[in-house]
Amino acid sequence: MKKEPLLSVKDLSVSFQMYDHGLEKYDLKVISNLTLDVRPGEIVAIAGSSGSGKSLLAHAVMGLLPENASISGEISYKGKVLSQKDKETLRGKEMALVPQSVSYLDPLMKVGTQVRGTKVNKEIIKAQREIFHRFHLDEKTEQLYPFQLSGGMARRVLVSTAVLSGADVIIADEPTPGLDLEMALEALKIFRELADEGKAVILITHDIDLAFHIADRIAVFYAGTTVEMADAKDFVEGVDALRHPYSKALWKALPQNGFEPIPGFQPYAKYLPKGCLFAPRCPHKTNECEENIPMREVRGGYVRCIHAD
Repeated sequence: MKKEPLLSVKDLSVSFQMYDHGLEKYDLKVISNLTLDVRPGEIVAIAGSSGSGKSLLAHAVMGLLPENASISGEISYKGKVLSQKDKETLRGKEMALVPQSVSYLDPLMKVGTQVRGTKVNKEIIKAQREIFHRFHLDEKTEQLYPFQLSGGMARRVLVSTAVLSGADVIIADEPTPGLDLEMALEALKIFRELADEGKAVILITHDIDLAFHIADRIAVFYAGTTVEMADAKDFVEGVDALRHPYSKALWKALPQNGFEPIPGFQPYAKYLPKGCLFAPRCPHKTNECEENIPMREVRGGYVRCIHAD
């Protein structure tokens, strides 16, 4: 029996209020009808190219969108639809973010203090030093300020902070760039351990090949929406197990699968096509693809494509 989702995102849309030529105001929709969930004990990896909405989803869940942003749809935690105030209350406690940018570290605070937080006791200090040891960070690192860290060290400190938060939901936004292979694998191993302990982990990554081997399920984003949600094993099995043409194209673009580039480019949010957002690049496009395309279940996964079978 499947567990109920710990975090659920349903029909999420995010728009930014913009100004054209300095005068005309318009809403730029960058996420449209995005749906996702993650259950206790699993890792859901989010894959897709730059600009597909991966990091924006993380910021929407954590309540970190700027003031000119507006959202619709539902973001629920443990069955409760979250308000902005709820997100701020949960942030850093029950929901933790490993941000993509190392600039999130406080430049005026020693990193040991940042990782441990406000509740300091022997157990927390011991846990912090254990996680630092796993990341090859010695005790001297605790006394350093962020500007004294290399990019890779700062990334390991950010991961350590999320691990020690005790949060039930951890969103890791590109946690491995800047890490050597050994440290990247160690970080992924830690996320796997957290999930096995009952946490829910969302792993945002450009490295879809990496996601295959650590995640339980994979969500594929394109132009601000979910186009496929499937078990990771489907991506390991190969192109015939996948459902959406974009997912298949991503698989074929991997070096070990022939490195076939995808013709065309992802559309800019201001000029999205009608209906299926991938249609202009899709070899299977028909007139029906210009209609609204909902997510539907196909072969045990979910896909936003009328031609998938």
